[in-house]
Amino acid sequence: MHFDERTEGDYRIYAGAVEGPCGDGYIAAVVVSRMTGPNGSGPVAYRDDSIACGHRWPSPEAALTHALARAREVIYRERHRLAC
Repeated sequence: MHFDERTEGDYRIYAGAVEGPCGDGYIAAVVVSRMTGPNGSGPVAYRDDSIACGHRWPSPEAALTHALARAREVIYRERHRLAC
C-alpha cells in the first residue's frame, strides 16, 4: 500500500494506491475529510474506494496522482458530491 496526504482549502485528502489482487497494477482510492476539529480531523465528506471502477494504473505514483486529481475535482468542481 502507498499513501499520500494533502490539504486543499478546508479539506484533507487521503489518497491510497493498493496493488491489484493479481499483481496487475494499482487501484486508486481517496477519502476527503472536512477539517473541523482542533487537530485538523473531521467528518468524511467524500470517499471512493475504487476510482474509475477499479482501473489498474501501472505504478503507485500514477494511481496516487489520479486519486489526488479526483479529490480536487470533487472539491472544486463537484461540490454537490461532498457530504459536508
